[in-house]
Amino acid sequence: MLRSALRQSSKVCRIPQSALIVNRRAFQYSAFSRKEYSGDPFPYIQNRHSKQVEVEDPYPKLDPIPRPNESVENKRSRLVYQSRKRGILETDLLLSTFAKKYLANFNLEQLQQYDSLLDEADWDIFYYATFKKEVPEHLKTNQALLLLQEHAKNEGKVILQMPELS
Repeated sequence: MLRSALRQSSKVCRIPQSALIVNRRAFQYSAFSRKEYSGDPFPYIQNRHSKQVEVEDPYPKLDPIPRPNESVENKRSRLVYQSRKRGILETDLLLSTFAKKYLANFNLEQLQQYDSLLDEADWDIFYYATFKKEVPEHLKTNQALLLLQEHAKNEGKVILQMPELS
């Protein structure tokens, strides 16, 4: 009984195949041929990941949240969390293993440098660490980035996995 009801309802709402083709073509034309703003903040993402392409409008950079009275231990804990929860698996893995290995021994200045590194976009951090893109001037003296680049080389050829929470 249910099947017959569904068949009858599908006959009532049936759309001709030719109308679907026309609408699909209209959608393809309107969606892919316009050069208007699409709502995506990074519409041409493949261009941003190319070494050769210099992007005119960089990623929108938000100012870091000021934390004037943050203790060293709170800063260290926050940086461990931010290293693990970036949103991109490659960067999460790289930064979380780095944080597990180095963050416990960082002094305040190194923690601040690492904090400023984490203010960069995820893919940029990954590309700087793996030498896929040139490091910008403001990060060339960042000791945390230099350590991260050494860590990313993985000279011991160790299989990395997300470290346990401790």
